[in-house]
Amino acid sequence: MRHIPNLICLVRLALIWPIASLLRSGRYDLALVLFVIAAVSDGLDGFLAKRYNWTSELGKVLDPAADKLLLVIVFVESAWLDLVPWWVTAAAVARDVMIALGALIYRLWFGPLRGRPTLISKVNTGTQLLYLAAVMLGAAFLFPPTGVLRALALIVLLTTALSGLDYVATFTRRAWVAPQRARAG
Repeated sequence: MRHIPNLICLVRLALIWPIASLLRSGRYDLALVLFVIAAVSDGLDGFLAKRYNWTSELGKVLDPAADKLLLVIVFVESAWLDLVPWWVTAAAVARDVMIALGALIYRLWFGPLRGRPTLISKVNTGTQLLYLAAVMLGAAFLFPPTGVLRALALIVLLTTALSGLDYVATFTRRAWVAPQRARAG
């Protein structure tokens, strides 16, 4: 039972290619359905892992990787299809690359990076998921209006920038303290 969150992550990973393919073929309605399933699975696996303590080292890597891959691939595919402005995609992808590089550098220089996503990071992921779902909804059914999508794009840009700055501050603070802990220990 404790591996159910990891299996849900694997399902989310398996949905990425069909979502991108459906977007490319103009089947925005079906892409939206699969994307919503993937988005809900993100919350479900996290809930199960926390509620029943079904956490694992694999899950600590698999869950954020599944989230990042889903969002990056759908953002890039949507931008390629002119559904999402490139500036929103660039911000979202740059943030994820920056986080991945920061985590890698921290791991190589200071050791394991322990921590949980911050509130702004969770808000950012939620706004990105909501925005992409709204974009697919708009492409499939011409709702919500363009003005709403533009406002959501700006909110995504804001939360992405705030989350990126928060990660930079967190990595910097931890890196600053890490050598002091090593000397004291």
